[in-house]
Amino acid sequence: MLDTALPPTIHESRLSLQRLLPRLRKSFPTEIEGADWAAFEDRLERHFPVLFDLLWQVYGPSYDFFFHVEQILRTCAESWLERDADLKSLDAIREGHAHWYQSNRVVGAMAYVDLFSGDLSGLREKISYLNELGVTYLHLMPLFKSPDGDDDGGYAISSYREVDPALGTMDDLRELAAELRQQGMSLVLDFVFNHTSDEHEWAQQARKGSEEFEKYYWMFPDREEPDQYEQTLRPIFPDAHPGSFTYHTSIGKWVWTTFNNFQWDLNYKNPDVFNAMAGEMLYLANAGVEMLRMDAVPFLWKEKGTNCENLEQAHLLIQAFNAIARIAAPALIFKSEAIVAPDEIKKYVSEEECHLSYNPPLMVQLWNSLASRNARLMLHSLPKRFELPQGCSWVNYLRCHDDIGWGFEDRDMWEVGMNPHDHRWFLNHFFTGNHESSFGRGRLFQHNPVTGDARICGTTASLCGLEKALYEGDELQTEYAIRRILMLYGIIFTMGGIPLIYLGDEIGLVNDYDYPEDPEKAGDDRWLHRPSFDWEKAENRKNPDTVEGKLFSGMLKLSQIRKNNQAFHETRTEFVDVGNHHVFGYFRVHEGQSILCLANFNDEPAIVSATRLRQLGMRKTFTDLVAGQSIVATERLVLEPLQFMAIL
Repeated sequence: MLDTALPPTIHESRLSLQRLLPRLRKSFPTEIEGADWAAFEDRLERHFPVLFDLLWQVYGPSYDFFFHVEQILRTCAESWLERDADLKSLDAIREGHAHWYQSNRVVGAMAYVDLFSGDLSGLREKISYLNELGVTYLHLMPLFKSPDGDDDGGYAISSYREVDPALGTMDDLRELAAELRQQGMSLVLDFVFNHTSDEHEWAQQARKGSEEFEKYYWMFPDREEPDQYEQTLRPIFPDAHPGSFTYHTSIGKWVWTTFNNFQWDLNYKNPDVFNAMAGEMLYLANAGVEMLRMDAVPFLWKEKGTNCENLEQAHLLIQAFNAIARIAAPALIFKSEAIVAPDEIKKYVSEEECHLSYNPPLMVQLWNSLASRNARLMLHSLPKRFELPQGCSWVNYLRCHDDIGWGFEDRDMWEVGMNPHDHRWFLNHFFTGNHESSFGRGRLFQHNPVTGDARICGTTASLCGLEKALYEGDELQTEYAIRRILMLYGIIFTMGGIPLIYLGDEIGLVNDYDYPEDPEKAGDDRWLHRPSFDWEKAENRKNPDTVEGKLFSGMLKLSQIRKNNQAFHETRTEFVDVGNHHVFGYFRVHEGQSILCLANFNDEPAIVSATRLRQLGMRKTFTDLVAGQSIVATERLVLEPLQFMAIL
């Protein structure tokens, strides 16, 4: 027996496996003689001690602990035995090349299926377009069954095993995943595992009074406990959903609903919930999903007296899901979506937890530098927290489906002489076009008049000035807007990590002001920056004299530069001060190749002295990979307005 006062040792966990394994084998009497079962047991032997320890920390000791562990192992075994041979081959390949996502040949893209291609079948017809752009990693926004109307852009999941009928079927998804895999692309989907829709089968059973499924959620008969929790909680969407609980008259109970009243938070203190969600995760892996974006990770665990964000048990749960994937779907990797304080983000990133993470600190610094024409805060802030654990990478992005929140570290801002509150409001005014120097055309989102907090909506093109310039017919400002977009993408293509293109940016799609006409979208300003893909505009990419042609060819060049230079492999980035606060600089070094990247955020030329270049080890003559020409900098290097350079 385990000593319940102490965590289990590796020896004790292996003894536990020895006791559980015979029972597991009896459940699969016809499979245990095959090679698949041998491979399963091999992985189980290697990864069970870690899984057992994690489960013990979350759920042990309890009288039924071993029963739940056995059920979890049964879920793993069933999933592994159902996994296609093609995916098992991928498992073997990825185990031999575990850090494939750190390759300089990986280029990401993301889109809503309906907005990009209509449905999954239509998307298969667009794979050639993705190939043309150099995409090897395709993130499709939530595409599973969700309620009509209130679906939070697909993040209110009614079934993890049914595709939205308007998009296709699970067979369509499997066929798409297989074809992408054949084309060298990895399919990425969201794993919405903090909550379900109130139309999910589990929620429906809870509505009917099932005690079993009521325990899948946080449900209270009165306000006593919700009031206790809310003393330390913050509202996430204060405009649409003040507070974190919703009263449902049909059941006479208060339900924990962090994000929206139709999204019910799952109760991970119940181990049945963990096992059920492990099954949903492995089902997606067996459909051909190679990477899961782990949605809303900070909110998984709740404890009174805390803000119920970033608690230790949340990390343990993700690590346990990771261990299960190592056993039953080794090719599957995780990407963290933790839109939290910069110093909290990295805590979710490790090979044992999330292999990848979105990089919000870089994203907000890029937009800040664009508005202020100054890279000083970025150069001060990023070196403190850019480095990741061995084997992990950032996913670098400018825009995603969500709003832009100004998630700076306040102390960084004070250290460079900025007032955090005032500067955030400068950015809000700037990107909504309400500042004298503004070129942005965005909108405020979720403005909280009590705290003054607000976020920004808008497409990359509109925030970079393209919408304003085209409307005014200003050719110079149109050229500058194109330069801004390509400069920002130049940075995310060459910084350490995976670059992620929000599809539509490569042809300069601007804000969609017609979204309020759709009742399902009205009231949510994030649809401003989720326009339908314009395939007629995309045809203009073939004409180098058009805005679309300049953007697409520029993006394609960045993709090719990344793939053709080993310096952009892995994540190592060395930030450098080039002596001009308008210019952001960093070195990328790998296998003996060194490239200096420079970005001028000013609308005027910027000068870097030859002396400073020599101090950085640069020669008088070098090649700018972006311009494709040799440059002689005897006395100084002059960067054009909004120019990005990659110097070899």
